[in-house]
Order: sequence, then structure tokens, then C-alpha cells
Amino acid sequence: MSASAPLYVAAKRGFDILLAGSGLLLLAPLLAAIPILVLLDSRGPAIFRQTRIGKNGRPFNFYKFRSMFLGADLLKPTLLALNEADYPLFKIRKDPRITRVGRVLRKTSFDELPQLWNVLKGDMTLIGPRPHLPEEVEHYTERQRARLSVTPGITCLWQVSRRVGENFEEWIEMDLEYIRRRTWKTDLFILWKTFLVVFNLERAY
Repeated sequence: MSASAPLYVAAKRGFDILLAGSGLLLLAPLLAAIPILVLLDSRGPAIFRQTRIGKNGRPFNFYKFRSMFLGADLLKPTLLALNEADYPLFKIRKDPRITRVGRVLRKTSFDELPQLWNVLKGDMTLIGPRPHLPEEVEHYTERQRARLSVTPGITCLWQVSRRVGENFEEWIEMDLEYIRRRTWKTDLFILWKTFLVVFNLERAY
């Protein structure tokens, strides 16, 4: 990380507040329309809330627009054979639990928009390691727990590199490398790559 670490952290927080606040205001019509579509498509709450682990191991409520059928977690044990990610991660490219609207939300990454509220609250940052589930954090080695030394983010280098079939160890190593070397240049690069991937201007590499 750059020599001006305190300045970098303070400036990054200001950048987060500015972009997350502006995003919530500018995207207000979309943020109002998506819950209606989710509710019309399947029963259950429009917002999916889940416990994730944040900076220094602190749990927080993580928000997404619901993209799966209600009770999808109960079906997880029956789908373990289809898992395309490295344990303890669980990812399926064509997950049968995803709703019709959910497929569109995931393809466009619109399901992640409620995390702008997480950023505004300070639970998350725009650029940083994705927050893991408590059961995933339990598999960290002592060295890997350094991943919890920074605020988790909406997008990271891994997020724009691979979307399915994740390798748990490689993911953490990439995040640890980011933490060691993070600078404004790195953050802006990841933000730009995220823009390209979300708008299908470039595939995740």
C-alpha cells in the first residue's frame, strides 16, 4: 500500500460516501422498480439479507435483491454434487433455484445494488475483498485471516476475473495480494474493469 496509508483510507471513505450516495439517488427509480418485479415473479421478500463477516471479523447484515426462490437454502444439500466452486464455496453456473427475474438481476449485477447502502453505512467499501459467510471464514488459516484486516467491498479483482468455478485458496491469495499492494491506481483499475464487465463491454478474464 502507498506510504500515505491514513490519507488513502480517509480519501477512500469519502469516495465511497460520494459514489454510493450519488448512486442511490440516481438509481432511485430502478431501486424502486426492481422490488416490484421480484415480488411479482415469486413469493417472498424483495430484499435478501444474510450475515457476512466484515473488517476485524465483525458480522454485519449484507443486502441483495432476492434472485432465488424462497427457501432456496434448504435445497442446497441436494445440489452439492453440482457445485462448480472449490469447497467451502458453493457456486452453480445454472442454479435451478434462481427465478426468472433473478437471472436478469444476476446477469446485469443489479442484484448487488442494495450493497450501496452497506457502503454508505460503512459495512462495506466499493473496492475490496468480497465479504465471506461465517462458515467460509471458519476455513481461513491464521495467515488468511489477514483478509479481514480491511473493509470488504462490492467488487474486487477476483470478482472481475472469474464469476463461477472459484478456487477458494486462489481467491484469498488474490485478495491478500491486493491488500498488500492496494493504491488508488489499483482501485480505479478494478472499478473500470467492473464497469466493462457489468455492461458486457468486456468479459471477465
